[in-house]
Amino acid sequence: MRLLLGVWLLALSLMADAHIFVYHRFGDTRYPSTDTSINVLKKQFAYFKERGYEVVPLSRVVEALERGDEIPDNWVVLTIDDSYKSFYENGLPIFKEYGYPFTLFVYTGATEKRYPDYMTWEQIKEAMKYGEVGFHSHTHPHMVSKSDDYLREDFKKGIELMEKRLGLKPLFFAYPYGEYEDRVKKISKEFGFKAICNQNVGAVSKESDRFDLDRIALTGDPNLEEKLKSRFLPATWMKPEKWPNDGVVKKVRIETKSSAKKGWLYMTGYGWRRVSLKDGVVEEILNLPLKNRRSRLILKLEKDRISTKILVKP
Repeated sequence: MRLLLGVWLLALSLMADAHIFVYHRFGDTRYPSTDTSINVLKKQFAYFKERGYEVVPLSRVVEALERGDEIPDNWVVLTIDDSYKSFYENGLPIFKEYGYPFTLFVYTGATEKRYPDYMTWEQIKEAMKYGEVGFHSHTHPHMVSKSDDYLREDFKKGIELMEKRLGLKPLFFAYPYGEYEDRVKKISKEFGFKAICNQNVGAVSKESDRFDLDRIALTGDPNLEEKLKSRFLPATWMKPEKWPNDGVVKKVRIETKSSAKKGWLYMTGYGWRRVSLKDGVVEEILNLPLKNRRSRLILKLEKDRISTKILVKP
């Protein structure tokens, strides 16, 4: 009986969610809003190791999603956006020390033009010995504000550069600034990526859309334990679909499969409010003007299940 109970508990532990984290700069105090100190990085890596988390490549999670496999609760994926030189100089030695894989999303235009704060192609090739590389755009634009033609040309130029300079076609893409909408997502998928990453609060389960993977930012010194509590919430955001023309969120409608009766809804600039669910649906009249050009709506239900919607002003 105890053996059967143990097997059952083990099965439950495997039927859970992984977490994808995103870093930007390392040990670069000039930019505190996007920086992670080396002491904090070491503390986080020690936390993963001491508590039995397995740091896996993004490709391993994507392969599991493609097969429809359960995602182990102890999987952690580490990604780095922008390919800043501080990763190569300060962060990479710590990744190597712990043997942790990573996915580096390359801002190709900055590297090609040899901007001083960014890694060179030679440094990126060296980093590829220890992790994966993905694409982070060529010009790092606010994509929601750009035309379809501009976006397609940006993808084309950047991908061709990675093929020429690195000898590979990137399999993964991460939105600059974490900004996107359905139009941008649709164009992004045209270029054959196996997965696309956002920068929304949440987690990854077997039900996740591999073309809309949630990533949690780890800048400053966040509460890592709290970040790891988040769970994936399957939800369809019916309203609002995108930034409203008048800048006012009149109504929210979110469809879930949850049996929860109550939850919490967050909106940038307004904080959290209690909401009710009927047959898994949240329908709330807000009539609230958006305060930031990049705003988030977050639905949180029991057991820290979270779904996020980003709204970006064109």
